[in-house]
Amino acid sequence: LTGAQRLVAGGSARMLAQMLMYPADALRTLAQTRSGAKTLSDLGAGVLLSGCCTTSAFALAVGGLQFAIVGALTSTTGILGASVCGGIGSCVVSIPQEVIKQRLVTGIYPTFGVAVAAIFRDEGIRGFYTAALPTMSRNVPFVVSTFCTFSALERRQLRGRDGASLTPVENLGIGTSSALFSGLLTQPFDVVKTRMMTQAATTAAPYRGVLDCVRTMAVTEGPTSFYRGLIQRSVYMGPLWAIQFAANGWISNAMLKRNARVHMFAHMQQSK
Repeated sequence: LTGAQRLVAGGSARMLAQMLMYPADALRTLAQTRSGAKTLSDLGAGVLLSGCCTTSAFALAVGGLQFAIVGALTSTTGILGASVCGGIGSCVVSIPQEVIKQRLVTGIYPTFGVAVAAIFRDEGIRGFYTAALPTMSRNVPFVVSTFCTFSALERRQLRGRDGASLTPVENLGIGTSSALFSGLLTQPFDVVKTRMMTQAATTAAPYRGVLDCVRTMAVTEGPTSFYRGLIQRSVYMGPLWAIQFAANGWISNAMLKRNARVHMFAHMQQSK
């Protein structure tokens, strides 16, 4: 596949998965916010779809970058190095997406347009990268763990099946397993990231920084607070990555078949 084809396949797969699983992601955000923030009963069920289409559009770039970078670099750096680069590269888009999405879900802003305008007016470009450190601390290990686990399980599944690729069902199963394992490893970072991004949703004194957030949570809420929303996140992340891997595999295979037909046609034309 070309780089552009990897971008399209991975991006389309991620956007589809993100839109389908958006309500579950919203529930995860609400479960992780600080005490005093509005609950689902306060905000209404409509908040589960607040910003669904607009913020999911970011997923086109997030998934595209992840799959394109991993696909392009795996042969030279190995899956570990490629997934590290994919995780870092996608953060350019995924951090602003998370900031906007979580502030819409928690009722800080009513619409996507208002959110973008207010963040830019009050905080500048840096506002779209609030909690960048905990977000990258979650994203990069999660992407690395997910892609490496998927690759290992894929090799095991395809052992003895020369030239074969995973079926959609196998992609779904392996994608779910990889994401659930990685989600468990990175859950504390996800909670801290959410707390930092949604501080305006509560009247509590704001955290002074990432370390203050970690210290305050540990002292006032205990160690279990770092695993708040684990069930909701698992319900979201497992299917999200299952759909993403399955859709990316299906789109990629369709592109490979098309490339083969184009190559064959060009070869026939040259032979005339």
